[in-house]
Amino acid sequence: MNDIAHLGHVEVFTDKFDESLDFFTRVYGLKLSAQEGDSAYLRAWDDYEVHSMKLTAANTTGVGHIAYRTSSEEALMRRVEAIEASPYKSIGWVDGDLGHGRAYRFEDPFGHIFELYWDTNKYIAPPEDASALKNLSSRFHAQGACPRRIDHVNLLGENAKEFAEFVGTCLDHQLTEYIQLDNGRLGGVWFTCNNKTYDLVCSEERGGGTGRLHHVTYATDQREDILRAADIMLENGVHIETGPHKHAIQGSFFLYVWEPAGNRIELANAGARLILDPSWEPVAWTESDRKKGQAWGLKTIETFHTHGTPPVPGKE
Repeated sequence: MNDIAHLGHVEVFTDKFDESLDFFTRVYGLKLSAQEGDSAYLRAWDDYEVHSMKLTAANTTGVGHIAYRTSSEEALMRRVEAIEASPYKSIGWVDGDLGHGRAYRFEDPFGHIFELYWDTNKYIAPPEDASALKNLSSRFHAQGACPRRIDHVNLLGENAKEFAEFVGTCLDHQLTEYIQLDNGRLGGVWFTCNNKTYDLVCSEERGGGTGRLHHVTYATDQREDILRAADIMLENGVHIETGPHKHAIQGSFFLYVWEPAGNRIELANAGARLILDPSWEPVAWTESDRKKGQAWGLKTIETFHTHGTPPVPGKE
């Protein structure tokens, strides 16, 4: 097992807290575990921890921090040692959040804050939320789009190669796929810390911002869930940016929407592929590959390259 076990949660900033919370619970279908101070703690129905999203009221949008759970206390300390010996900015230890124990924080080259933790609070379902099956975290509640679990986060960075070096040093993830542009730069990099195809992405920033969020994704069981979600978004006046469709890179079926504050949120059927090959070689996609569009020819729309949160004044 790697030192990093899985993506734990993502903190999302919103300057329209009430509308965003309504979207994430009633429309998107996450469950509210708790509300404390300026933050709501949300989880999908089969997330085993108390929360996988921390929605925080702020005067901006974007990402507050990205949290990974380690595979043990010893693994946490190994990662801390590696981070402190690296050239990357170390913030240090912080008290545990509502959903977990103490955590170690540090920054990527573009100002995104990451944290690592081991001690966690597992969700204990009350009788009305408990599943009839003992191996599920809670019952399928069928509210809104109702995704099953958190899947991945995509960040915007001015230099994807620098981000890849940061990930290799601090998080020890495996690179699974990447975009090689004609100008020699990397257009995007996809990483995993387990046998999922990916749980962390960095796309090249083309909107003039820094330290921005591209999107957060939760996974559904099947494609039909995403088709149904598109109707739910339509009926609730949610902006559908692109999809439903199938990605060429990683092969996931997707739907991208903007929640009320403007953060891009994805639903994806991301469980179709697993990486079981211990000698997996990263897959390279060229610029000409990408110009063909997504798997079935849908062209990538311009906002997908330029929109991020927080917005850049004068650019959107």
